[in-house]
Amino acid sequence: MCGIAGIFNRDASQAPQAQTLVNMAAIMHHRGPDGFGYHVMPNTGVGFSHARLSIIDLNEDRARQPFLNKSGNLLLAHNGEFYDFKRIRADLTAQGARFHSKSDSEIVLHLFERVGLERTLSELRGEFAFALYDQTDDAMYLVRDRFGIKPLYYVETDDGVVFGSELKVLFAHPSVKREFSSEGLYHQLIQVMVPGSTAFAGVKQVAPGHVVKIQRQNGKLTLSEDKYWDVNFPQAHEYPGDDVDETQYIEGVRKHLLEAVQHRLTADVPVGCYLSGGIDSCAILGLSAAATQTSVKAFTIGFDSDEYDETPIAQEMAEATGADHHIMRLNADDLYDHFVKTIWHTERTIYNTLGVAKYLMSQQVNQVGYKVVLTGEGSDELFAGYPAFRKDMFLHGLDHLPDSERKAWQELLEKNNKLFKGAMLAREEFVSPAFNAKMGFTPSCVQPWLSCGEIALPLIAKARREKLTDYDAGKAIAETLDETMLKGRHPLDRAQYVWIKTMLEGQILTWGGDRVDMANSMEARPAFLDHHLAEYAFTVPPHLRIKGNKEKYVLREAMKGLLPETLYKREKFAFMAPPAHTDPKKWQAVLKLAEQFLSKEAVEEAGLLDFEAVQTTFARHESEAVSIDEKVQLDAVINHMLGVQILHHHFVKTDVPQLAQQRANELGWHA
Repeated sequence: MCGIAGIFNRDASQAPQAQTLVNMAAIMHHRGPDGFGYHVMPNTGVGFSHARLSIIDLNEDRARQPFLNKSGNLLLAHNGEFYDFKRIRADLTAQGARFHSKSDSEIVLHLFERVGLERTLSELRGEFAFALYDQTDDAMYLVRDRFGIKPLYYVETDDGVVFGSELKVLFAHPSVKREFSSEGLYHQLIQVMVPGSTAFAGVKQVAPGHVVKIQRQNGKLTLSEDKYWDVNFPQAHEYPGDDVDETQYIEGVRKHLLEAVQHRLTADVPVGCYLSGGIDSCAILGLSAAATQTSVKAFTIGFDSDEYDETPIAQEMAEATGADHHIMRLNADDLYDHFVKTIWHTERTIYNTLGVAKYLMSQQVNQVGYKVVLTGEGSDELFAGYPAFRKDMFLHGLDHLPDSERKAWQELLEKNNKLFKGAMLAREEFVSPAFNAKMGFTPSCVQPWLSCGEIALPLIAKARREKLTDYDAGKAIAETLDETMLKGRHPLDRAQYVWIKTMLEGQILTWGGDRVDMANSMEARPAFLDHHLAEYAFTVPPHLRIKGNKEKYVLREAMKGLLPETLYKREKFAFMAPPAHTDPKKWQAVLKLAEQFLSKEAVEEAGLLDFEAVQTTFARHESEAVSIDEKVQLDAVINHMLGVQILHHHFVKTDVPQLAQQRANELGWHA
């Protein structure tokens, strides 16, 4: 697990500056503190760099990237892990391949030479992002894993294309502009982003399951994007009926999840587990302990609020598996004390301080000498665990139920969704005409964020707000969704598809995943997002994902023997940090940050927000007339306001190229 960076100039005779490549690696030293490398290919205008976190093959000289193939026409920089690579290496060796290192990364070069990119991608299993330059074709490929677990950004400059694992890596290049787009600013304030976009003008992400090809011809660069994988549910009519034997699906989920966990235990360093009180992380810990037959190190976040704290059940699971249990207990004021530093790493706003808690947890994982943990992310996406899915199942997938059963469902939803309203569920129903036209309804997962538009738009500075007069955020997001993956699908499948394409990639795997994990040189491996497991999970009938009042039913049954009884019977819990309004100390910490970043002087200097509207929002939050649901929503909006101002401070106001050079000097990283 590492960080990658590179430059592809239009003019082949214009060699990238070696020190610039080194600076780009240095500014993401947190992603790869164990060493760095760079390579400029002569007469190509191409150069890559790499910051390494050594997990597979700890020999720094042998495994240093970027990698060149033997003939010198292929250049590779890779971030992430390829699983099952030993089998692939053995097969390639039998075909005559000779490996320079024991790294999993090197298989890409040998596969590409023999079978081309399309077949190479079909062989790769894991979480990854890589850049591959082919001198023979004079083309560079930017590739991202199927779910977008690993980040990869790129931008066109006057000279060519710059790419990197983080935005700050791009901004370390002196030719890359650092300015918000009005649309990007708006989406930061409403939480949900347009897939493939960022807050910054011209800066894009490689979409999950996609390849961006940059081809040079006659001194011009042409960019094209192709999809190599997608979330492909069966047609609704292809599912078996309610009388299907569920045993086959229970056994199938168990088999595929165990295989995914076993692959992710592969490392040349110790591997631990994140452990909350949910069935996802508990299942991962249970399977890891069984597969290794050792005491697994388990890490848990504890909050000082009984409504949000899951440590009692986590402790029960840790005891049941004999885990070496490490609990990090957080107080109300811990989270906002580290808010600014967390935003430096997330590079986008966050609605809830869970991202800060995850940042602090990865810090503790690092301090006790661990580099790798298995996590439970992805389970809710595959097996319909979120409250939004139950709501959509009830509204759009259970039309056949008699009135008495529908009433029972309605009462259950009202009872279970109190903690989520205003954040993960909308306070009131919100309809997006664009979503309705695209998929028949507006998914519950995007409603709370799209409904923030009426609050967010007045917050934007007048000059920028005027540019958004006719902007439709729902339409912008809906247009990125592949209609062929929605047409004819069950309503629950459509809802899950939208979540995976928006909230999973743009939130859970960024500010809740890679960015706050790698901030402290810690690699997270989400076993549920193994694509072999995912492709099997897509075949599980909707009524076995949500059965009666049990979300993730098939997973519960598959893991029944591992889970404590209280957890097996427990309903979905809100794994969020307590919102600011729930604790006076936390609210005071918010106000302290606001004094610095949302003062009249700071707001006017940035030119992003309207100061009077900012003041009105705070006054509204402190009004006794405001309901708890609205306070939850306003908590999120205030976090976003702070976030955009902090982003401006970090990446616009700060001279990032100069900061990158300073980091390189401090590290002694020189070309």
